[in-house]
Amino acid sequence: MPTHPVWLPHSEILTFEEIRHVASLFVHMGVENMRLSGGEPLMRRDIEQLVRLLAGIPGVRQFSMTTNGFLLAEKAAALKRAGLKGVTVSLHSLKPERFSEITGGGPYEKVIEGIKAARANGFKPLKINAVIIRGCNDDEIADLASLAKEGDVAVRFIEYMPFDGQRHWGMERVVSGKEIVDKIQERYELVPAPRPAGSTAQLYRFEDGNGEIGVITSITQPFCSDCDRIRLSADGKIVPCLFDKTGFDLRPLLRTGASDERILTFMRNAVLQKAPGVETLLKKYQQLEHIRPMHTIGG
Repeated sequence: MPTHPVWLPHSEILTFEEIRHVASLFVHMGVENMRLSGGEPLMRRDIEQLVRLLAGIPGVRQFSMTTNGFLLAEKAAALKRAGLKGVTVSLHSLKPERFSEITGGGPYEKVIEGIKAARANGFKPLKINAVIIRGCNDDEIADLASLAKEGDVAVRFIEYMPFDGQRHWGMERVVSGKEIVDKIQERYELVPAPRPAGSTAQLYRFEDGNGEIGVITSITQPFCSDCDRIRLSADGKIVPCLFDKTGFDLRPLLRTGASDERILTFMRNAVLQKAPGVETLLKKYQQLEHIRPMHTIGG
């Protein structure tokens, strides 16, 4: 997060009913998996109500949330009752002081309590996301992988991408997916699994059959060619690619009574204008301010 983030006026944020409307149109277009991300979704007042609305859409096969975990312990049971199936928690260090430094003062113990609450409430899948940064937490790779060893939590290692709000990113700080796997294999033997089309992660299971880890190589081995993700921002923009600052503003159509067919046409056209991919965009944008900060959109 930047030190002084820009807060949007409430009138610019989509209502729960508007979000459900768009989500139902996504499902009409063939979307089966849905995820609430951020910013931080648990900061949204009455988030359980939104979960209930989205979980009730016919045709949704998997419905998950990505969260920083700070409020998860107190909300896990209500989210489960509302229909949320899976939870992914961001946890970039197992060292409380380092974790606090990375997150700008975040309480490590509260996140651990949140993960325990998610486990106790039966969320599946239950995942941990860890962004690995050279010189910051790359000495914890094997320790983070050990969280997945028992099989009830999957750990996803993510290459450091140029989305940080304070602009610290540089290629010299990127730890490649290959380095991450090599570091884990110094402690555990891994067996690669086929990557399903559209998946962001290359999966590995531990040779003894318990647990799995995944590596998301957005920088060193982009998977743009079969990416099938589409995003709706909190203020109503369709975002086809994280690495492109372009957004297609759907909110005016929603608030002027446009027909579903017109909205669907708008959404299809947005997808057709999707950016060509990570490598091209990083070459196009030499200055990092042209890359969308992650805290404004989520993964």
